Amino acid sequence: MPTKVEELISMIETLTVTELHSLVQALKEKFGISGPVFAPQAAGPATTQAPTEVKEEKTEFTVSLVAIGDKKIQVLKELRALTGLGLKEAKDLIDNVPSLIKQGVTKEEAEKIKAKLEEVGAKVEIK
Repeated sequence: MPTKVEELISMIETLTVTELHSLVQALKEKFGISGPVFAPQAAGPATTQAPTEVKEEKTEFTVSLVAIGDKKIQVLKELRALTGLGLKEAKDLIDNVPSLIKQGVTKEEAEKIKAKLEEVGAKVEIK
């Protein structure tokens, strides 16, 4: 494989899903491509079957703190551990509920954050 191609692949691997989507759209626009980029080849004669709709699965989620519950200090500690925020920033999030904890995270990470905060009595919403 040529070095330039390997470099491009390694750069593309670091992109987020949103960035990758933007790249594909920009390439389609630049080269005048319409429809799917990688269309499967028909194995036989063309059929008149209508194309099936593909539902885009959500890949990035936003985690919000909705309520703190009775254990404010435990929620504060857990929030700091999960986000890496300083004491003042984490306290500001807790004092201004509902507040955004993280956005653009994977479903697994969002579920992990929700589970940890709910263990200490907070209410968390994933969108």
